[in-house]
Amino acid sequence: MSKKKKRALPQTVGINVSGVETHAHLDMEDFKEDLPEVMARAKECGIAKIGNVFLGSQIYEANRFLFDAYPEVFFLLGIHPNDADKYTDAEGEAIRAAFKSDSRLKAVGEIGLDYYWDDVPPAVQEKTFRAQLELADELDMPVVIHSRDAHEKTLEILDDYGWSGKPLLWHCFGSGIATAKRILDNGWYISIPGPITYKKNEEAQEAAKYIPVERMVLETDCPYLSPEPWRGKRNEPAYVVFTAAKVAELKGMDVNELWAACAKNAYDFFGL
Repeated sequence: MSKKKKRALPQTVGINVSGVETHAHLDMEDFKEDLPEVMARAKECGIAKIGNVFLGSQIYEANRFLFDAYPEVFFLLGIHPNDADKYTDAEGEAIRAAFKSDSRLKAVGEIGLDYYWDDVPPAVQEKTFRAQLELADELDMPVVIHSRDAHEKTLEILDDYGWSGKPLLWHCFGSGIATAKRILDNGWYISIPGPITYKKNEEAQEAAKYIPVERMVLETDCPYLSPEPWRGKRNEPAYVVFTAAKVAELKGMDVNELWAACAKNAYDFFGL
């Protein structure tokens, strides 16, 4: 009989300062049964703020109440590229109204392009992406970018809108130094997710060494993309500490120093 794999608990990483988990989907069904326990573990692991991403205005309206008891949670709202065909003028108006009425909403996102999945034609994704960039500009809000297998087109559209120098966070970065350099050259931030801990993810690990800590934040994208040693299991905010530990190792830094620096960046970017 095979032995059950023993996995390290996030509380063992040794984080002793407050930090920020910038990208979670805690309103999904995956957390329906144990959200209070998930939030408690996050707090135990030094997480002072969590960014919850709502994928559309109807989901936001239906689920924002889940966080009434958790003032440490701030909100992001946008139409994901895989749902780009659901964006209408009415949806744009609903998103606009939400931002004007809810101070917990801190960024338009995650928005962008995803050419890995072919559920929505690229032209439709691009139209929705452009509409949301215009909305973010009108609202004077930061944007959080989702770009999968679409970096060139994403950067081209951002250039079309003169987004260089405006507040932008590149969510779930998993590319190499060349792409990181282009993002950094525009004055933007980069968010590092759990796969940085995977042994074969050498390109992203080299990029993590290259990216200045002053332009970096950390995320889980939970319930997806669990870091080692929880790869293959449901991800949750507490596990971001394993990502922090790996990035600190790669950069030759103390994990608490890195954790605090990334937290400061998140506070600055989201206006927390």
